[in-house]
Amino acid sequence: MSGGKGTRLRPLTHTAAKQLVPVANKPILFYVIENLARAGISDLGVIISPETGNLIREQVGDGNGFGVTITYIPQDEPAGLAHAVKTARGFLKDSPFVMYLGDNLISSNITSFLTVFQEGNLDALILLKEVENPSQFGIAELNDQGGMVRLVEKPKEPPTNLALVGVYFFSTAVHPAIDVLTPSWRGELEITDAIQGLLTAGKKVDWRRLEGWWLDTGKKDDLLTANTQVLDEWCQRDILGEVDGASHVNGRVAIGAGTQVVRSTIRGPAVIGEGCLIKNSFIGPFTSIGDHSRVEESVIEHSVLLAGTTISQLDRLEDSLIGRNARVARHNRHRSLQLLLGDDTVVEF
Repeated sequence: MSGGKGTRLRPLTHTAAKQLVPVANKPILFYVIENLARAGISDLGVIISPETGNLIREQVGDGNGFGVTITYIPQDEPAGLAHAVKTARGFLKDSPFVMYLGDNLISSNITSFLTVFQEGNLDALILLKEVENPSQFGIAELNDQGGMVRLVEKPKEPPTNLALVGVYFFSTAVHPAIDVLTPSWRGELEITDAIQGLLTAGKKVDWRRLEGWWLDTGKKDDLLTANTQVLDEWCQRDILGEVDGASHVNGRVAIGAGTQVVRSTIRGPAVIGEGCLIKNSFIGPFTSIGDHSRVEESVIEHSVLLAGTTISQLDRLEDSLIGRNARVARHNRHRSLQLLLGDDTVVEF
């Protein structure tokens, strides 16, 4: 699922697809495709929107780089996840399938869940995870025996805190369940209503608890949390660029080819892309800096800078998401900043 307008990440998503925003310098959608490929799923249909479909086609390509085959499926409007499945019916044909939201990150390999789905000959398998804000998610209610009783989308009064993770396994039984749906109070065809229909019809629906982390990267703070989590668990030391003798690179830091680090300190976990210049600066933990960026006379921590960013003379930049080719420069003294900037933005102060 790579459609939608990404309104929660604007202004960044006025010029970019939310699924292509990088975490640890890799687009979120790439992690999704890699997880599917590791599970042996090689025939992928990618739902795209009119606004961002071409951007996704350009970056993802035909799937050859991931060892998969990709078919792009345009969805004219963001009318719900069940509507997206309906849109993909011609691609899915009579096969069981995995539905994976393109802006979700999970720490787990989905192979074991696929095995449960296949060996149990299930009509649906959903993954559940406890969340702190259940009113923002699809929520499952269980009985005393742990069986699933009811599903409800973004309830005002949640029956539990068990949220549906953005990875679902379905047999073809889901299609007739979707065909009889009517739009919810949100004006969308909800996949939770389709699963509820399967439950009501007595179909084989099961669930598994997701161990490890799950992150919906739809908002700035969520994306920064995802960046922190991925760097903390998966970042490895890999110095390909040049680091001068007056600089210090501590811990798990990846520095891309062609990058120069001059009289600076980088403390990991952190990722610096290719062709960057880091000069007279401190780059703190949990920071990702995209290709061809420049950071001079500045302190940066816990932030994501997309490609082509320029940061100059900032006492402290933290908890920020900076779009492509944006420039932030200080002309007067200022305290720390917390920013969300879209592509090609200029901030001077």
